[in-house]
This record gives sequence, C-alpha cells and structure tokens, in this order.
Amino acid sequence: MSDQINGQLSGRCDLLVRGGTVIDGTGKAAFTADVAITDGRIVGVGTFTGEADQVIEAAGLAVTPGFVDIHTHYDGQSVWSEELSPSSSHGVTTVVIGNCGVGFAPCRQQDHDDLIRLMEGVEDIPGVVMAEGLPWDWETFPEYLAAIDRRPRDIDVAALLPHNPLRVYVMGERGLAREAATAEDLAQMQALTREALDAGAIGFATSRLFIHRTKAGINIPTFEADDAELHAIAGAMREAGTGVLQMVLNAPFTPWREELPHLLALAESSGRPATFTLGTSNSGDPLWREALEICDEARSRGISIAPQVLPRPVGMVCGFELSSHPFCLCPSYEAIADLPLAEQLKHLRDPAFRQTLIDEAPHEGHPLSMMTRNWDWLFPLSDPPNYEPPLETSVGAQARARGLRPEEVAMELLMNGGDGRGLIYNALGNYYEGKLDAVHEMLTHPGVVMGLGDGGAHYAAICDASYPTFLLTYWTRDRAGAKLTMEQAIQALSSRPADTMGLQDRGRIAPGFKADLNVIDLERLKLHAPHVRHDLPGGGRRLDQGATGFVATVVSGRVIRRNDLPTGERPGRLVRGAKALPQAAAEPALA
Repeated sequence: MSDQINGQLSGRCDLLVRGGTVIDGTGKAAFTADVAITDGRIVGVGTFTGEADQVIEAAGLAVTPGFVDIHTHYDGQSVWSEELSPSSSHGVTTVVIGNCGVGFAPCRQQDHDDLIRLMEGVEDIPGVVMAEGLPWDWETFPEYLAAIDRRPRDIDVAALLPHNPLRVYVMGERGLAREAATAEDLAQMQALTREALDAGAIGFATSRLFIHRTKAGINIPTFEADDAELHAIAGAMREAGTGVLQMVLNAPFTPWREELPHLLALAESSGRPATFTLGTSNSGDPLWREALEICDEARSRGISIAPQVLPRPVGMVCGFELSSHPFCLCPSYEAIADLPLAEQLKHLRDPAFRQTLIDEAPHEGHPLSMMTRNWDWLFPLSDPPNYEPPLETSVGAQARARGLRPEEVAMELLMNGGDGRGLIYNALGNYYEGKLDAVHEMLTHPGVVMGLGDGGAHYAAICDASYPTFLLTYWTRDRAGAKLTMEQAIQALSSRPADTMGLQDRGRIAPGFKADLNVIDLERLKLHAPHVRHDLPGGGRRLDQGATGFVATVVSGRVIRRNDLPTGERPGRLVRGAKALPQAAAEPALA
C-alpha cells in the first residue's frame, strides 16, 4: 500500500499508470498524474516515487475510469462466454443485465422454451444459440446470480431482476396469457423480489412497449401489466431500501404524459430511483422535450428519475448476412434466408432472381422487420462508419437523384459489387430532421444518463455497444456541429451511469475507488465498421465492432486488454447489490 505525503506517493504498489493525462470522471479539468493501484483499488493519484510490480507508461495518453453501460443484455453471454465483447473492446468495465424485463431467471424447467422464445423475439437472439449455450443450472434468481458469479469473465456484471420470467415463474400459463395477477400471485412476486434483492440484484426491470413481442409476434407477458402488480414488486424494494427501477415505456406510441406517470408513481411510492429509455422520432413534434420537462418537474418533487439516451441514432444494421434488410420479408428471399451467405449468393447473383426481389411485395411480419423500407432513413454504412450521414445519401434520395426505384438502389448497396456483404444503416430514431442536434440537447441535459448499448442482444441487427468509442471520437473531436468536452464525455461514460445504478465504488479516478481504468491514445482512437462473426454457441452469428486506440483496459487492477487485444485476464465478477462511495473518496486526489 502506498502512502500519500505532501502530494507525493511513496511505498510499493501492484500497478502504476505513470504520467498520463487523468480525466477523473467527475467532470473537472484534466490533469497530469500517476495512478497507483494495489489489491484492486486506487491507492493514490499524484506523483509516485516508490516501486511498482507493473508499470503502464501513459505520457501523452488519456487515463480515464472504466466505462459503465447500464443497459445491456449479456444475460446469456455472461454464462457461455468469458469475454463480454464488444463492450469490453470499447473500454466498458461494468455492464448491467436484466434490462427490458427479459432474462433467464427465475425459471422452472418446463418454462425454458418460453423464456427462450421471449428473448428471441424481444432481443433478437437466435433460439438455437440459447438452447446450445445455456446450461440452465439454476432455477431461482439467487441460483442464477451464483451461476454468473462462478464463471470467469473479463469485466464485471450487475443484474436487474427481470419482470417477464418472474411473472411466468409465479403464474405459469396465466402469466404468458397476460392475465391479471391474483393477491396470492402478488404476494409471491413481492417475496421473490425481496429474495433477489437480498441475493444481490441491483433493481427490477420491466417493459410496457408494444413492439416487444415473442418470436411468434405475441405481446410479452408484462405488456400493460396492472399498476397494482408493479406497485407490489416496488413495495419489496421500498422494504429492502435498495434497488433501481428500469422500465421501457410505450412512448411515443402513447403520449409521454400518459406513460411516464406509471413509472413516476412507482418511484414515488417506493422511494427508489428510476430510469427509462428516451429517444426521438426522426420528424414531427419534438416530443423528447415534453419527457424532459415531466422529469424535471418530478425531480423538483424529490423523485429520482433519469432518462437513458443513446448518443447516436437508434437503428439497425441491414445486410444479407443479418436478420433484417429491405427484402427480408419477400417470399422469394424467405425461401433462402436460412442458407449461409455463400449459398444465398448462388441465387442473389442471378439477375432474374434479384429482379424478382425488387418487384416482389413483402408481407407483414415482425414490427421491426417491417421498418426496413423507410427509404429516406436508410443509409450506406461505410468504413469508418458515419452515424450522422447527410440526408442526400439516403437510399430514397439516391433513387430520386438517379431516376431509379429505391429497391434497386438498396439491392445495389447490399450486393456490394457481387460479394453480398454490403451494409445499410436503418436510422429508426434519434435522427431528428437528419441531424444529431436533438441528441446533443438530450445528452447535455443534467437529468439524462447515457446508456442503451444493448450488448448481448440483437446480435444480427445492432452493434450499439460500441457507443463509447463513437462518443469519444465523433462527439469530442470529429463532429462539425455542437460537441462535448472530453471531460463531459468521460463523466457521461463513467461516474454518471455508475451513480445512477447505485454503483458508487467505481466510475472515478480517486483513492479508494475500484481500479477500473482505461489508457487511451485519443489521437489514434478510431471506430471500425461492424462485421459479422460466427462465434456464438451453435455457430450463431453476431455483429462485432472493433476500435483502435485503447492502449490498456484495467479491471480490478488487472490488465484485460493491451493495444486493442485481450490479454486473457479474467478479473470480472458479479456485482452484488448497491455499492457505497468509498470512504477514501472524501480525500482530494493529489495533482
């Protein structure tokens, strides 16, 4: 353990990050310092004159806290994989699972298939991947946490109790059929919620969103669940005095002033903080401002409420190797959809077959798949990717400019000169009037928290878990319009989300805090285009997206990545329950 003496650090430490530009996660100005680490904790920030077992030379590099993504779906991947990529590839050292009220516990054996179908529909995880990858060596939520806890991994995991499996566990077929819970059901849900919190759940998650459906297109069990059911569950949180409420509301399909009161009433009655997903439509009235105003008013009454915002468009990546594209619901394509790309290309390279797809009308299907022909919001996805593309580059705009049908332009982009690996970005939301100005307005609002990486979900459609690198490159360096300072960006990625979820032992660089750090070459930092990998259980596919410029990522004082590559270290642990602010944090960092 090192000692702090007159601004200098002496003694011995396990790991020293020397001479870096420290951006400490609090929002204050960067400063140059050494960071000394022992036994997984930061023991000093200042000038170190002692000895270290390991040294990372950080002169000219940024030293930041590890990032915290509070909205992921690694509920399965944290069981079958030791690496929570792509999140850990982008400086994330803690993730929160169980979001949107979907997950795998509690669950009886006879309900395994039902939960798989739920996750397959809501989060676009292939059923075969879950069937192959999940050992189901648990039934209760505490047993599931124990399963997470005993498996090695690169980064930390904290878990919310998901509402859908809880409802099915208590009510069985009645829960799946969305019947109202009885008084006995409510008492059991309340008891199981308390059991989960006592075992280490950091809160409770649910969804009211109508496009959250099973693979068969059926509304999920929690859709329009009675407020009485939610208040019974929140009552357990009130009694336990811990936990965060996470909810996906049905706005803007239902007005914010009708939807937000459901969550605000829960937060007020339970006395627990709450968070929800916030985004914008691409056109129409600026409805996000109403949501922010409602939250501001609620905070003035003492309610803790934090909208979660993704710092780029909410969208899907479309391609023939992926789960959606403009032709995915065409009957002729559906006949070849399950074939490997090489087999698909035997058909797609036939001009007559391509023309059939161009002429064929798609039939109705999953709501998300039906959004793949919104031509003016479909854009070519380049390398490096452009997440604020000019409107004149959209498929619709290109078609009009060239006198072509949009289907023809889309086919040309997807075929990519014949290899069939072209990608199209489908900007479903957060791209108000073709700009990210509305996102900037939300990100700089004091009540908003950044999140929604969705890592571990939508494997063949989304790769938003890369948003930390996007934020640090585009929003602080490359954007022509309004930007964030690096200090704002780091705070948004670290202490702000950590504090929102009650994980106050991380997210800052100061004595006493957990030694989760990034060492970043900001000048070289670059986000690469997403690409397809087949490394899920059963050979399942997923989108992955890498970065260049992460010199080191440290979790609990151990280096899990060096120069953008994994080291094989597995210090990641289950985070059980809320974590208090370290006592040593009351002392000022030495600079």
